[in-house]
Amino acid sequence: MKDKALSVLTLFTSSGTLLCCVLPAVVATIAGGAAVSSMLSAFPFLIPLSMNKGWIFGVSAILIAINGYIVFKPNQEVACDVEAGEDGCEVTGRFNKQMFYISASVLVMGAFFAYALVPILVYFDL
Repeated sequence: MKDKALSVLTLFTSSGTLLCCVLPAVVATIAGGAAVSSMLSAFPFLIPLSMNKGWIFGVSAILIAINGYIVFKPNQEVACDVEAGEDGCEVTGRFNKQMFYISASVLVMGAFFAYALVPILVYFDL
């Protein structure tokens, strides 16, 4: 149960990277700067999120790394509920791995938009 809670927590923290960095970048790409300014006036909490993106990415990366260690650690003893049987263990294991992959993908996508997209665009003079 503790592993499942950590998986869900990592998904939510990595989703914060989407809010702070990916959403404004995608809106700016599709609709332009005027759409971003109206979005920021409607959702002003995005400004402090973007200003603290280093902390958001750092905490997300640490939580995802801890989750990855827990999910993929070698020689782990699986503690399963006796009443749930082996099917419960397999379902929980698959769920934790899926949540890990989703969280890591969201973090990588957010990091790309936050830190790599602008330097790439500047390099290619776009």
